[in-house]
Amino acid sequence: MEIRIQSIQFDATNQLRDFIQKKVAKLERFYDEIMTAEVTLKVVKPKTIENKEAGIKLMVRNEELYSNRVCDSFEQAVDECTSALEKQLTKYKEKTRAK
Repeated sequence: MEIRIQSIQFDATNQLRDFIQKKVAKLERFYDEIMTAEVTLKVVKPKTIENKEAGIKLMVRNEELYSNRVCDSFEQAVDECTSALEKQLTKYKEKTRAK
């Protein structure tokens, strides 16, 4: 699986990139035919507390799965996105097996 990380209007640290790589790579345990993962990070309304937005789009065969969260930190947002995508992947896998 290819993982692309895009940080909008800031530079993501290597520590943050490594964290995202590990979290997104674990999604392959739920469905092993993920082609690419696109992670988008941006800061929304810099003056508010919950201003870190993470969006993860997974390209699987004939489908796109997406999750988006806004939290206190990018790590928490990515964590919540991957949890949501785990559920989506499980449902997608069950749906494709039923066919």
